[in-house]
Amino acid sequence: MRATLLKLGAAALLLVVVLFTWLAFHVHRATEQPLAFGSEVLHHIIRPGSSFSDIAGELEDAGIISDRRVLEIYARWSGLANGVRAGEYAIDPALTPRELLMLFHSGKVVQHSLTLVEGWTFDEMLDALRATPELDHTLGRDLGHSEIMRELGYEDVHPEGRFLADTYHFPRGTSDVAFLRRAYRSMQEFLDEAWESRDPDLPYDSPEDALVVASIIEKETGKAEERPRIAGVLVRRLKKRMRLEVDPTVIYGLGDEFDGNLRKSDLRKDTPYNTYLHRGLPPTPIAMPGSASILAALHPLAGDALFFVAKGDGSHYFSATYREHLNAVARYQTTSRSRNTGGDS
Repeated sequence: MRATLLKLGAAALLLVVVLFTWLAFHVHRATEQPLAFGSEVLHHIIRPGSSFSDIAGELEDAGIISDRRVLEIYARWSGLANGVRAGEYAIDPALTPRELLMLFHSGKVVQHSLTLVEGWTFDEMLDALRATPELDHTLGRDLGHSEIMRELGYEDVHPEGRFLADTYHFPRGTSDVAFLRRAYRSMQEFLDEAWESRDPDLPYDSPEDALVVASIIEKETGKAEERPRIAGVLVRRLKKRMRLEVDPTVIYGLGDEFDGNLRKSDLRKDTPYNTYLHRGLPPTPIAMPGSASILAALHPLAGDALFFVAKGDGSHYFSATYREHLNAVARYQTTSRSRNTGGDS
């Protein structure tokens, strides 16, 4: 009897070993085969707090894996069921299930991008953020500028021009507040570093003054080679205590009143940003400058030009005297008023 039981036990153990070996071989082979769910990379989101059973089920429902049980068994045997990191992943069909698990452990989530464009106002930047679905939108549309800056932790800072124009990469679910804080810090760090290497004898009391000038440069020209020349004109006028007389500041001061056509009467409207009426710099930047405009403001081109006028092709004509400037205005602005500086009011 005892011998019979021993034989039965041995047979049962052998059967278990055979079944286990077969299962292990089947699972191993299955995890080494490409997913092959198609030819296109798929994006899949693992939500925070998901159990591995939930993750495997969602992968099966999405058609990324064919058998959730195989993935679960392998993940638990290998110890990879724990430590999966939440986020959005780009899954290539050529991956094996084992490589898929390693991807989930790596945390190499999809990076989205948003470009903050040179010359945007703060409101235009907010519109771009709100139109970006990959961001987590926490700032209500009813919040004013000061309230938004309070949320960022910079309550006493005017927001215009305080965010660096650049392309930023971020994972899905990044909050709009975190994004703005990053762009704000990027501007502060760049401005502080650039300020340390500025040219001597500039008519600026602080880095913020340079930022204001940079914002004017940004709105005046889109041509890289003209930025230092524009900066030179503005700096020389500031040193001579001449009014800057730049149209973009007037337009900014008009706000919603500006209809796209700058009139002579607009140049007489008394706003803090009307540089035809007030000497010195306007109180804040008028747009978001890029790094090139900031560097131009801190390293203006030497020369004797005190005036410039738009030529109609995106470039400007620079003049050293008012008479030459008036001739240039007559030549290049015969039909309509364009952006210019230097007494053409």
